[in-house]
Amino acid sequence: QVQLVESGGGLVQPGGSLRLSCAASGSIDRRYAMGWYRQGPGKERELVATIRSGWRTNYADSVKGRFTIARDAAKNTVAMQMNSLNAEDTAVYYCNARSALFRDPEYWGQGTQVTVSS
Repeated sequence: QVQLVESGGGLVQPGGSLRLSCAASGSIDRRYAMGWYRQGPGKERELVATIRSGWRTNYADSVKGRFTIARDAAKNTVAMQMNSLNAEDTAVYYCNARSALFRDPEYWGQGTQVTVSS
């Protein structure tokens, strides 16, 4: 059983930056995409960014040009640099690992709070 542990959340002023990191307790096979989802107050969980083997990335339109996701396959980690943060980015951010095969389990982290406020 793989566990995902996030770190790096916190309070930041509008326009500021944060870097989120996620470490897997075990090996994440290359068929897994890793990524970040978020759930803001009163909102449904939504995709923020994902990265697949071969380093193909996908971003929500709301974060394109501001967030950058990166993966270290050797270390089983994924990180996301978040710049130009605004109040709409306030949410609990969850690390995710999802396989291309339906039979494989999906993994979620416990979440880390990001609050953008002056």
